[in-house]
Amino acid sequence: MGWIFLFLEFHALVNPLKPATTIEDHINRLTSRGMQVDSSEATQWLSNVSYYRLSAYWYPAREVNTEADQPSDNFTSGTSFDQVVRLYEADRKLRTLIHDGIERIEIAMRTQTTELLCLKSPADPAGYLGSDLFREKFDHTSWLTKIFGRLARAKKNESVNHYSKKYSGRFPLWVVAESMDFSDISRLYSGLRGADQQQVAENLNLKIDFSTLTSEQQNKIQKRHPLASWLEQLTIVRNTCAHHGRLWNKSFAPASASALRTNGNLNLLHEEQSGRIFGALVMMSHLLRAVSPGTTWPDKVLKIIVDDFLQNSIVEPSSLGIPDNWCQTKI
Repeated sequence: MGWIFLFLEFHALVNPLKPATTIEDHINRLTSRGMQVDSSEATQWLSNVSYYRLSAYWYPAREVNTEADQPSDNFTSGTSFDQVVRLYEADRKLRTLIHDGIERIEIAMRTQTTELLCLKSPADPAGYLGSDLFREKFDHTSWLTKIFGRLARAKKNESVNHYSKKYSGRFPLWVVAESMDFSDISRLYSGLRGADQQQVAENLNLKIDFSTLTSEQQNKIQKRHPLASWLEQLTIVRNTCAHHGRLWNKSFAPASASALRTNGNLNLLHEEQSGRIFGALVMMSHLLRAVSPGTTWPDKVLKIIVDDFLQNSIVEPSSLGIPDNWCQTKI
């Protein structure tokens, strides 16, 4: 119990937290700072979506204090609560679409990596238990620990239960794959040898024109394909969506783009690295066209960007990571 008293002593020494306020107080505060607010609309929203959560969406609409070079508490002229909630809704709709797209990419990556590894050890479907199939620096033990933890929690799964009983817990990779989440697959792909990473990437229509790269770039890519960093970024995007987090005006782990820009619409990516949601959407569109030919997913995303985000005066294209030369007709 000693740590509780230490915490209470520390709590008494730091600045006090702001007291909780009512919805009416929130509305009065927004109005006093220059936001146009319909009280009925605001009451409905703030009763179901917290003031704190919505505040991230009106943050860029605040006036800049030129002396302090930082936003003030007041809003720029014309800012309305309706603009804020429309932006919030656009972000929510985009999260829903991303969840749908990520599912198909995740299953494709499971299949691609599983097939490749099974073909490399056809006589032993549990060949993944050894480290020979992976690059030397891959933390194989850590990955296996995470995977077997997932299998242990999936005992009610019929396949897992069957292999636990009949084969003493020795699972073929295709059973293991069904228990992986996106982060597991991302780590597994990153652990593949360079040539194997390239093979999976090319199966997803990600081809690299090595003649356009320096010898240093070529060597780097042969060791680790750029798709590995994109899967890491998409893992973060997926987790953000799963926890209902904000996508607009947010930076994600940067992913390497330069060597991939000759593929389809990937010329829309920034020349070096991409860390905003637009880059992730462009990459997802490319992968979905490869794994689900004829998909309408890119068109749906494009419509949300053009009609819901960019029609809102709060939104700057750069807050999504949209390049200056984008023509709003493809993604």
